[in-house]
Amino acid sequence: MKLLLDTCVWGGVKSGLESAGHDVVWLGEWEQDPGDEEILAIAHRSERILITLDKDFGELAIVKGAPHCGILRLVNLSGRQQTAVCLRVFELYRDELMTGAIVAAGLDRVRIRSFNET
Repeated sequence: MKLLLDTCVWGGVKSGLESAGHDVVWLGEWEQDPGDEEILAIAHRSERILITLDKDFGELAIVKGAPHCGILRLVNLSGRQQTAVCLRVFELYRDELMTGAIVAAGLDRVRIRSFNET
């Protein structure tokens, strides 16, 4: 899967997801944070699922109708837990994410809002 990790996601997640065969870009390696609206636009243009801790991206997608290619929001996880939860979500909900769902996932709970805004 093609993924874009927000700056708030632990940097170690990048190597963990790459080791699992994913194409990953981490915004923490960029010199400047372009802001939420531009991050979502970049993810959409590059056909990447956005992974974040930030609720604002869901609001941009749902309320403002910003186009996206799927959003995974990690909820109440330590940095070390983030990779495992991402991989579990990809295994169980890959199809939903690939069709533009917004997924909120923690250790014991997953919520999915399925729709395609692309």
